[in-house]
Amino acid sequence: MNDKEETAIFAGGCFWCMVQPFDQMPGIISVVSGYTGGHVPNPTYEQVASGTTGHTEAVKITFDPSIISYKKLVEIYWHQTDPTDAMGQFQDRGDSYRPVIYVNSPEQRKIAEESKKELENSGEFDEPIVTKIEDAQPFYPAEDYHQDFYKKNPLRYAIEESGGRKKFINDHWKK
Repeated sequence: MNDKEETAIFAGGCFWCMVQPFDQMPGIISVVSGYTGGHVPNPTYEQVASGTTGHTEAVKITFDPSIISYKKLVEIYWHQTDPTDAMGQFQDRGDSYRPVIYVNSPEQRKIAEESKKELENSGEFDEPIVTKIEDAQPFYPAEDYHQDFYKKNPLRYAIEESGGRKKFINDHWKK
């Protein structure tokens, strides 16, 4: 990573559905699916799915802040999630699918907290905003077959995305 690159880490349910919205934005250098927030080093998908590692499925985004701001990434993040659901996202249930913004710096924390407060005050949701904002933890890339899933498996990705996520996004964010 050079001086013009920063990273952002977001958990918002199945990491397959969190790649494409960021991957296609100008200024994005890479989007990696992986695991973070747990207590087992280098976990496998099977370990994380068992619910015993404490990890969430997440994406680590490397970006050029001179082209796209962290604030814009947080805005994109909100528009991919149900911020009122603490224990999963859409059809993906359980601790490994919880919504979390993992911050890498005090500046990222400030931006994320301000954005969350704006969302809380917007009146968009009747339920409380429960997405956590936590300090970044070690991030472990997922297995190769999970990377760029929407490109490698477009049909399966479309099925996964249609499991409530797409309708929710259209109902709440496409206004």
